[in-house]
Amino acid sequence: MDRNQVTGFVLVALLFLVYFTFFGPQTEPTDLPAQEQTVSSEAPPAAGINEINNATALSGDSAQQAALAQQYGVFAAGFRGESQEVVLENEELRITFDSKGARIKSVLLKDYKTYQQNPLYLISDERSKITLSANTNNGNIDLHQFYYQPSEVSTVQLEEATAKQIRFRLNLEGGRSITQTYTLPEDGFQLLYQIQTSGLGNDISGPALTYRWDNRMENFEHDLVQSRSRSTVNLYTAGEDYEELSKTGELESFETAERVKWAGMNHRFFTASVIADNNYFQSGRIATQIPAADTSVLRTAEIELNIASQALQEGLDLRYYFGPNNQRILNGVTDGFENNVELGYFILRPINKWLIIPTFHFLEGFFTNYGIIILLLVVFIKLLLFPLSYKSYVSMAKTRVLKPQLDEIKAKHGEDMAKIQQEQMKLYSQLGINPISGCVPMLLQMPILFSMFYFFPNSIELRQESFLWANDLSTYDSIASLPFTIPFYGDHVSLFCLLMTVSTILISMSNQQMSTVQGPMKTISYIMPVTFLFFLNSFPAGLTYYYFLSNIITYLQQVVIRKFVDDDKIMAIIEKNRLKNKDKKVSGFQARLQEALKASQEAKRNPEAKPAKKK
Repeated sequence: MDRNQVTGFVLVALLFLVYFTFFGPQTEPTDLPAQEQTVSSEAPPAAGINEINNATALSGDSAQQAALAQQYGVFAAGFRGESQEVVLENEELRITFDSKGARIKSVLLKDYKTYQQNPLYLISDERSKITLSANTNNGNIDLHQFYYQPSEVSTVQLEEATAKQIRFRLNLEGGRSITQTYTLPEDGFQLLYQIQTSGLGNDISGPALTYRWDNRMENFEHDLVQSRSRSTVNLYTAGEDYEELSKTGELESFETAERVKWAGMNHRFFTASVIADNNYFQSGRIATQIPAADTSVLRTAEIELNIASQALQEGLDLRYYFGPNNQRILNGVTDGFENNVELGYFILRPINKWLIIPTFHFLEGFFTNYGIIILLLVVFIKLLLFPLSYKSYVSMAKTRVLKPQLDEIKAKHGEDMAKIQQEQMKLYSQLGINPISGCVPMLLQMPILFSMFYFFPNSIELRQESFLWANDLSTYDSIASLPFTIPFYGDHVSLFCLLMTVSTILISMSNQQMSTVQGPMKTISYIMPVTFLFFLNSFPAGLTYYYFLSNIITYLQQVVIRKFVDDDKIMAIIEKNRLKNKDKKVSGFQARLQEALKASQEAKRNPEAKPAKKK
C-alpha cells in the first residue's frame, strides 16, 4: 500500500468520525421513573409496553412517531408526555395521582397510624396497580398507560357539600379525547371517579372493558396471624349476594357471571373498594393468596371486573371507598357494604348489629376510656340477662337442697345407674322440678356470649386504644415473651387471658359447692377454662378483659342472690309441691323418659330377651 492510499484511508476515517460526532442520531434518556422501567413478574404489562417505552424515549424522532402511529393508530399520541403528581386532600384522606395513566398513586388515611406509628397508606404505588384494558382496532390497550394532561384543582358543588376536583385529559387526533375526573368531597372516605371518551366509538371494538386491580395488601397491625385470618377479598352482586374468599390462606378465587355492585379488599380494620354507581359491572372475578415468605403482606388480591364499552361514551361513573371498617360509616356507603365488618353467623350478627354495637356507641358518647366503656357494657349485659341468671341459680339451689334425698337413692340402688336415674326422675316429678330448667337459661345466654368473639376482634374503635398494661385493646396484652413457642398457646403471656382463666376456675369451684353434678361433668367444668386459656391467649385484650369482668360480676351476682334465696324457703316450696303433685299424672315428657329408663333397666336384667313387636 503506497502513501496515497494510506492518506485516503485516514481522510475517510476522519470524515466518519466528524459525522457521527456532530451529525449522528443521539439517544436521549427516558423520563420514566425507575420502578416503571422494570417490568414486574407478578403483573405482566399490556401488549407492546416495552416497545412503547422505547418509542417514548425516541419521541423526538419523526420516524419513531410514524412507527407509533402505524402500530397504535389514533392512540399513538398517548404514549408521549411527562409524568406529574397531583394531590387531592380533605379532612380524612390525602390522595396522590400520577398524570401517567391518570391513576391513583397513593392513599393516606390521615387519622390513622400503623402499629409501628408510621403513616398509614392504604394504597401505595409499590403495591397497587389498576388497569383498564380495551380491545381497539390496534389491539388490546390499557387506558391507564397514557400520558394525560392534568387540570388545575378546582372546587365544585355537590348536592350536599363542596368538593375538590381534578381532570386528566388526553387529546387524540381527529378531535378524539379521553377524560378522567376525580372528585373528593370535603369530608369522608369516598372518591368519585368518572372516565369518558369522545369520538372513539369506532376505535374501541370489543363489547367490554376489563377493569383489573392488583394489590399486595399491607399489614398495618401487630399480630400478623390474627390480621391474616380476618382479611379477605369480597364482592356484592346485583342479587344481593355477599361473597368473600376463604380466610384460611389457601389460594382461592371466585367468579360470577352475575352483575356486580362492588368489590373490595378487606384489611380487617380497613377497606379499599370500587363501587359501580350508575350501573353494575357486567361480571366479576376475585382471587387471593397468602405469601407465606413475606410478613409485610397480609395477602395478594386480584379484582377483575367487566364493563360495557358503551359506558365510556355515556360516562362511566364509579366510586372508591378508602377508609375504616366502622359500622356507622359503612352503612351509608352502598348496599351490602356493612358486610365488611364481620359480626358472626346469622344468629349472632343481629345481636351485634342491633344490641352490642348501638350500646357500645351510646357509651362512647359519654366516656373516652375504652376500659370503662367495656366495664359498663358488661354491667349492661349482665343486668339484661339477670332474670335468666336468677332462674338458673334457683334451679341449682333446688337441686342442692335435694342432695340428701338423691344420696339416699344412690345408696339404695348401688351401681344400678338406670334404676338411680329412674328414681331421680320420679322424685323430680313429685316435687315439680324440671331437671333441665337450670340449663335452658344458660343456653339462652350463649348467643350473646359468643357474639363477643366477633365484636371485639373486628371493632376498629378498640384499635390502638390502651388500658392499664394493655397498649392496644385490639391485640393481645403481652406481659412477658417466652424464649420458646408452646403449641396452641404461643410465645407470650397475656395477663387478661390469665385472669379470665383463673376467675372462671374459681366460679366453677363455687358452683360445684351448690351443685350435685359428679363424675366426668365435674371434671369438664375445670378443663374448659384451661382450654380457653390456650385458645384465647392471642385474642384481643378487649375480649379477654370483657370475659374477666363478666366472671367477676357473675360471682358478685351469685353472692347477692344467695342473700335472698333461702334454702329453708326453697325446701318448704318443694314439700308443698310434693303434696300438690301427689296424685297428679306424670307429664308426657317425663313419662316417656321414665319409660325409656325402665326399658333400659329391663334390657340390662334380661340381655337375651327380645323386644316385643307392636301389633
